[in-house]
Amino acid sequence: MARKAKAAGGGTPATVALDRAGVAYSVHAYAHDAASDLSYGLEAAAALGAVLGVDPAEVEGRVFKTLVAEVDGALTVAVVPVSGSLDLKALATAAGGKRAAMADPAAAERTTGYVRGGISPLGQRKALPTVVDATALAHPTVFVSAGKRGLEVELAPAALVELTRAVTAPVGRPA
Repeated sequence: MARKAKAAGGGTPATVALDRAGVAYSVHAYAHDAASDLSYGLEAAAALGAVLGVDPAEVEGRVFKTLVAEVDGALTVAVVPVSGSLDLKALATAAGGKRAAMADPAAAERTTGYVRGGISPLGQRKALPTVVDATALAHPTVFVSAGKRGLEVELAPAALVELTRAVTAPVGRPA
């Protein structure tokens, strides 16, 4: 992976956090298609395949989406593969709670400082408890949102876990 690469315009809170931590990462930009019928994550995987010049299936397992849920009433971040879904029961258990439900999108945006489809687990306005799906650790690098639609950051999963103070657990469910 190349040395740190900044996004145009000085970066996002996510890339600023990575720079401050001295973490090696790469930023990959793609043209976000607002008319796409794909989820933001699957759109990112397809676009990253094109940007990197590989079959999108080769990167899809390494692209993770950031979801905000409520665990026993407290906002909690889950980072799971874009090709699957979040297992809310597993998230609740991993976060030490009993019940989990998806958070209100407005609350997620207000708390993280990011817009839906661009929520990054890094550089959030208010750091939230985070659970990273255990499958991330099987890859040398993973892709997560860099803080805006059409911008992904690639970094080592161990760095992602360390910077977000996350726990890892099997919280993703295959599609």
